[in-house]
Amino acid sequence: MKGKWNRLFAIGLGTILTASLVAGCAGKTPIAGVATNTPVAAKPFEGKSITIVTANHPWGEALKPLLPDFEAATGMKVNIQSYFEDQLTQKLTVEFTSGSVTPDVFMYRPLQEGKLFYKNGWVQPLDDFTKKDASYDFNDFSKSAIGTTTVDGKLAGIPIITEQEILYYRKDLLQKAGIAVPKTLDELVAAVKKLHDPKNEMYGFVARGQRSPLVTQVSSFLYSEGGDFTQGDKATINTPEAIKAFTTYGTLLKDYAPPGVLNMSWPQAIGIFAQGKVAFYTDANSIYNNATDPTKSKISDKVGYAVFPSGKAGSKPYSITSWALAMNAKAANKDAAWEFIKWATSKEIVLKTQQKGNPGARASVWDKPEGITGFPAELVPIIKAESISGVDHDRPTVISVGEARDAVGEIVQKIMTGDTNVQATADTANQTLQAIMDKDKAK
Repeated sequence: MKGKWNRLFAIGLGTILTASLVAGCAGKTPIAGVATNTPVAAKPFEGKSITIVTANHPWGEALKPLLPDFEAATGMKVNIQSYFEDQLTQKLTVEFTSGSVTPDVFMYRPLQEGKLFYKNGWVQPLDDFTKKDASYDFNDFSKSAIGTTTVDGKLAGIPIITEQEILYYRKDLLQKAGIAVPKTLDELVAAVKKLHDPKNEMYGFVARGQRSPLVTQVSSFLYSEGGDFTQGDKATINTPEAIKAFTTYGTLLKDYAPPGVLNMSWPQAIGIFAQGKVAFYTDANSIYNNATDPTKSKISDKVGYAVFPSGKAGSKPYSITSWALAMNAKAANKDAAWEFIKWATSKEIVLKTQQKGNPGARASVWDKPEGITGFPAELVPIIKAESISGVDHDRPTVISVGEARDAVGEIVQKIMTGDTNVQATADTANQTLQAIMDKDKAK
């Protein structure tokens, strides 16, 4: 009898051990973007809660359905809030000014608010966090994207949305006229002149003409001619390179753009291009869908894309991080906040959000066939090329960004309205920009 009980006990114990092993293996089921060597059962952040603030942006909408997997793997509760752009900046400014420990992680525009947020001590540098886990592969991010989120040599955020300035053109018009796709700015000007036919409501060129919005787009003209907005602590928007760039852009809009271009930002400019009334248009690659969506465009099947044309210094379009994730410097649990950022910007999650049309900053994702399904095949090689050759800013990198943009935009708008003394206008604007920079340093 005793032997029988021993045998039964052994069988029961074996069953329990087997069940435990199965349960243990089940606990290690991989979750997208979460390290596979972390058992789900371990729940490393069990009971922790973080608050995330995002813009009302397609990236946030693509991320939300993936959050349950992250919460299940980590045990962490993620509270996410979304705001329109202007509301977002106001929300963050109010919270941080009051010293709030929330939000723990936030979405922000590095070139618009990054320097201000960092100088005010609101942003936690992330350099050390990126070195903790080799599998995160920080070197996979494009250098230009990281350059955008770096302030005073410190990593202030992780890129989530990138964009580059490209040349849009009408394939059918160029083919009919026997014009090759322009590879230089001089070739662009010549092609614009040839295709400009205002009597038949066909204009050679369009781009942003409003004073502040135009600055980001004229930047690629500036870099390609060998200039920049600043050099060190000095304003440089009155150099020969700058004058050449601003004159080219301003003259194209003055002589070959549709009526009303002075009041156009990107929605108006791409809108008239999509109506089939313009041959060439230059702007961000991220808005291509406005020209290729048949419900919005009359030329959806006639749109071509090209690398930004070369100037004296070659093709130097901006290639920037337009949106990034940052950590609140006062976040109560920085490890939990980083765990979320690491997950949201991992290769697996970037792949999923990029498939929804959100251009990320990871080179490995752009190299995957499944990573480019959300973009036109003709556009992908241009994005990849400009990510390597591009410049990491599209406006003056100062704290008082709005004032600086107005100073630069004033030069171009005066050219558009017929100002012939461009040097004098640029000299005055350069003094204004220098004063803005000096004032920022004193803050």
